[in-house]
Amino acid sequence: MGDMSVVGNGVHDQDSAFGEGGRRRSCWYEEEIEQDLRWSFALNSILHTGCSQYQDIVLLDTKPFGKALVIDGKLQSAEIDEFIYHESLVHPALLHHPNPKTVFIMGGGEGSTARETFRHKSIQSVVMCDIDEEVVDFCRSHLIVNKEAFCDPRLRLIISDARLELESRNDQFDVIIGDLADPIEGGPCYQLYTKSFYEGTVRPKLNPGGIFVTQAGPAGALSHTEVFSCIYNTLRQVFKYVVPYSAHVPSYADIWGWVMASDSPFTADAGELDRRIKLRMKGENMYLDGETFSASSTLSKVVRKSLAKETQVYTEGTAKFIHGHGTVQKAALQS
Repeated sequence: MGDMSVVGNGVHDQDSAFGEGGRRRSCWYEEEIEQDLRWSFALNSILHTGCSQYQDIVLLDTKPFGKALVIDGKLQSAEIDEFIYHESLVHPALLHHPNPKTVFIMGGGEGSTARETFRHKSIQSVVMCDIDEEVVDFCRSHLIVNKEAFCDPRLRLIISDARLELESRNDQFDVIIGDLADPIEGGPCYQLYTKSFYEGTVRPKLNPGGIFVTQAGPAGALSHTEVFSCIYNTLRQVFKYVVPYSAHVPSYADIWGWVMASDSPFTADAGELDRRIKLRMKGENMYLDGETFSASSTLSKVVRKSLAKETQVYTEGTAKFIHGHGTVQKAALQS
């Protein structure tokens, strides 16, 4: 997503926060998705703000989407619909794997990815590696829905750079999940979307039959060429089998994309995925089942054509970025 401002007391420089007669209407969250396109919605309040050495952190209470976590001016997840993102990120890879026991989460400081991972009965250990301790502590304190995940004895939380952590380890994993921030210019994560990282670090750390999955940015008819098609093509250069898929996330104001990759074929059809959900998972998914995944991995014609024609490979020297530079306009947060 893009830059953030919150309309507080007074009149915003472009949008008035007051109705007729000078009466205040509401406080608003605003994010610049593209240069000429902004997305905004009303707030009940600004619950918490913080700043680490890496990122600005804001927790908002929004009127349409409930509590929303914003990092570096970019909406990460919202209470009402985060299940769409996290179920889509976690469960396809874990369900396609025959018996996932060990998982490495890159990023994931919010705790929701670990929460969904622990719903799989076979999981024995999860390593969650996030570079920003203050973000992790902030989420652990304020996102009550993930409290049990943070307290699960199978979780090993490591504060470090995910690349360095993976490279330094001697063990391998059944599934590696990239729950990373969007690649933004000047941000800390874009090198974790490169061919050299996938080829030299991720692939060697997967057990035989292992699966890698990553969030891959906007995947709409107009937005998929930002980074989604490039990330997909990059993974195709490294893994034998690569599956792109997408879903509409209302609070993101767009279709969102993920890419799943492995050197073993993905053979489970919709019926088999439903069977595995019933046998292998605790609780009921709100969003994902076999038919939903089949639909999610059937991309629109315009996106399929773009992915088939994509030639760019994501490298440190040819990186593509999501629009915006992720700076919170702090002055606008004062009320």
